[in-house]
Amino acid sequence: MNFLDRNEFNFAPSPLVVETLKNFPAEKLCFYTRIYDEGKKSIFSVYLAEQYGIDESRVMLGYGGEDILKQAVHYYLSLDEGNKKMLVPKFSWWYYKSIADEINGITMQYPLYEEGNTYKYDFDALRRMLAEEKPRVLLLASPNNPTGNSLTPDELDTLLEDVPQDVVVIVDEAYASFVNEDSSYIRRLTDKYPNLIIVRTLSKFYGLPGLRMGFAFMGDNHKAFAKYGNKYLGYNRISEDLAIAALKSEDHYRSIANSMNSDRRMYKEMLEALPGFKVYDSQANFILVKYPIELKERLQKAMAGMDYKIKFMNEPDINTHLRITLGRPEQNRAVAEAIVAVAKGEK
Repeated sequence: MNFLDRNEFNFAPSPLVVETLKNFPAEKLCFYTRIYDEGKKSIFSVYLAEQYGIDESRVMLGYGGEDILKQAVHYYLSLDEGNKKMLVPKFSWWYYKSIADEINGITMQYPLYEEGNTYKYDFDALRRMLAEEKPRVLLLASPNNPTGNSLTPDELDTLLEDVPQDVVVIVDEAYASFVNEDSSYIRRLTDKYPNLIIVRTLSKFYGLPGLRMGFAFMGDNHKAFAKYGNKYLGYNRISEDLAIAALKSEDHYRSIANSMNSDRRMYKEMLEALPGFKVYDSQANFILVKYPIELKERLQKAMAGMDYKIKFMNEPDINTHLRITLGRPEQNRAVAEAIVAVAKGEK
């Protein structure tokens, strides 16, 4: 089965990641990753602090980005003042609402709007909701899943200027490395906005979802949360070595991202020539495609016959759309050709 519905990685890890795993010294498991004499959390948090130019105390590690998101939402929606409101994008990962529901949080959606071949955040509507609802948490996703749109660092800066300091801003940047090769804005924005948390992961760009390693960078308001969330004795020694190897393999993963860019253009050229189809601009490892809903059953049948899985969206106002993970070139070509055949009545 070819899984192109989960935004997972259909390529090989970098040679350095493979070599690191094969040659991992078992005796390292006899020691914690925490650097006791320096008061540092782990070898990976130190490496991240050096790479991003951020004080190590403002780096958090987690069991994937989802773990940090969950910890942050649970922590801040459970504080004594009782404000359990969180704002999330209208079209976004269902998990955001789920983790708020776990602690009886109140999730409210702010709008995105369609403009040309992309979706955009409605800044004016979001500002109004911030003023009227006074949420405890504002969650942004950049790029956003499933719409694929992202915020530039300048757009994020402009938005953050209008967010009250008592609102915790969590930015889910799981897919950000596909669009932002320059990450210097992370230090600039976390220095400027003490209420900001930027969450990243090794699962998407670096293609290691099975590693379960995520990390975050935080402004100065989050010292109590950092103490709550950090693990005193460190983290998984093998995972940390592999994470460092992945970050040292930028060229390998950037070449894969470039391959995805080529296939994104291929999808656009092939599918937008079909009546009723629209391919949205995406800055992640997937594309969103609008299609004539009357083709749904035939498309599902065609994909099942090929042992391919793509995601047929069912959410309100986006239920005539497909989300397709960008896999290897031959996978992408097979899916595109199958869609064309169905649209032309050949399947």
